[in-house]
This record gives sequence, C-alpha cells and structure tokens, in this order.
Amino acid sequence: MRTVEAVGGDAASPSLTQAMAAIQQEIDTAFDLLLPVPDDARAQLVEAMRYATINGGKRVRPLLLTEVAGLFNVDRSTAIRAGCAVEAIHVYSLIHDDLPCMDDDAMRHGRPTLHIQYDEATAVLAGDSLHALAFELLTDSRLTGDPFARAELVECLAKASGHNGMAGGQMMDMQASASEYDLAAVTRLQQLKTGALLGAAVEMGAILGRLPAEGRGPLRAYARDIGLAFQIADDLLDVEGDEGLAGKALRKDGEQGKQTFVTLLGVEGARARARLLAEQAAAHLGSFGDKADVLRQLAFFIVERDR
Repeated sequence: MRTVEAVGGDAASPSLTQAMAAIQQEIDTAFDLLLPVPDDARAQLVEAMRYATINGGKRVRPLLLTEVAGLFNVDRSTAIRAGCAVEAIHVYSLIHDDLPCMDDDAMRHGRPTLHIQYDEATAVLAGDSLHALAFELLTDSRLTGDPFARAELVECLAKASGHNGMAGGQMMDMQASASEYDLAAVTRLQQLKTGALLGAAVEMGAILGRLPAEGRGPLRAYARDIGLAFQIADDLLDVEGDEGLAGKALRKDGEQGKQTFVTLLGVEGARARARLLAEQAAAHLGSFGDKADVLRQLAFFIVERDR
C-alpha cells in the first residue's frame, strides 16, 4: 500500500482521475434515464431538472458513496442508484441556494443558474422534485431487496438533509453576517451545511455494504475530516480563486462580512488546517488497504482543487 504522503503527492493521480471521469458519466447517464421529458405541461419542470442534474459538478458525493460501497463489493449499479439519491439532494440544495431569496447567484458550473435559465417558480419546483426523487430512489425495492437497509438509507439521508443537517447549516450561514461567530461556531455551521451530506454519502456506502454501525468509526472519522477540509478549501477559493475556473461568483463572503475559516485562521492558517485534515482523513483508512486509495487521493484533491 502506498503511504499517505505518496498518495497526497499528486492530487489528480490517474486512478482518481479515472474514477471521477467514470462517476460523472455514470451519474449523467442515470439521470438521463431517470428523467425522461413527458409530453405534457410538466415538460418544462423535467427539462429544468435535467438541466440541473446532467453535465454539471464534480460528483464528489456519489464518488464517495460508490468508493465506500466498493470496499465491500457492493454491486456497482446499486451504488450508482444510491449515488443519484445523494446527488439529487445536493443539486436541489444548490438550486434553492442560488435563488434571489438566498444567495442570489447568477452562475453555477459556468452556466446560468436555474432560475435565470428558466424562472424562479420552475427553480423552486425543480428543487422540490429532486428532493422527492431522492427518497423515491431509496425506497424502491430495485435498489436492494433488504427493507431494513432501505429504511436506514432513507433515515441517513433525511437526517443529513434537514434542520439537523444541511438545511440547519444553511440557516446558520445566513445568520453568520449578523453574528460574531467564533471558530467553534463556524466549524459547527460547516459540519452541518457541507459535512452532513458528505458524511451521509460515506455512511450510505457502508449501509449498502452491510457494515454494522459499530464498525463504521474509521469511515465516519474520514467523512468528518474531509467535510471540514472541503469547506476550508471553498473558503480559500472564495478569497483566492479564479471565477472563470470556479464557474460561479467569488468574494461574496467577504462582501457580506461573514465569518469563515479564512477570516478566523488567515489564509496560511486555513491552508495548513485543510492539509492536516486531509492527512488525518487518509490515515483513518489504513485498515482498508489499497482498495481505499481513491478515497485517500480524494481527500487531498478536495483541498488542492481550483474549483
């Protein structure tokens, strides 16, 4: 097995590059099949859902889920279907986050945001429909014949999505400009807003792999560390990134006076913290051997990415 240092030396090593290209294609193909455009007045809604889900994003969450599931030899098509559920929640959150009542963004992944491309009402309904689709996928017996596993998958994703997860973190983020958040508060905010859904992706891969809850400690620690590392990297990109590469507006946190890891730790302090978290995350996977190499590489990619 390669050392953590060797894995971290090339954030986009061939195996990770290949895994990311594969998951992007597989998720696009799956959404294409899941979202045929109907020949009635719903057509614009489904076209908007397709616009938001196909040909966009790094697919980090489905990649996490499929790679963890692969540690336990889960059927690939099953993992992809569950990955679509996680991605549907993620995309719905981006659609709503971009709305004028939230972050009011005009660009996402280098394209007009959904409410700009269509209209606000269509964007709201597309987000709502993707939220529903996620749980439709997880409750379908074609995913797995084990009803207890399906129920656990639903519980995991629901908790990560709601007021004790992503939505709760988003609410805290909206309040960040009006409050003096210290490092502990910002960490808690990001553990909910960003980390909860990343953690759910990891947990869901373990659920599909029939790994008992008491055996998931190392994977949960990995997810916790990459969740914080991911957000610190986002905070650094907001300060230092190139809008052309990012495909979205940057410098917004500073303009809104929000407390972030960068404002609290400084640029170099934040970068060092992110790197340490990536190293810790990779170290948690020691018991999985070479099968976890893509997950290790992903931890370093998360902190070294430019978009």
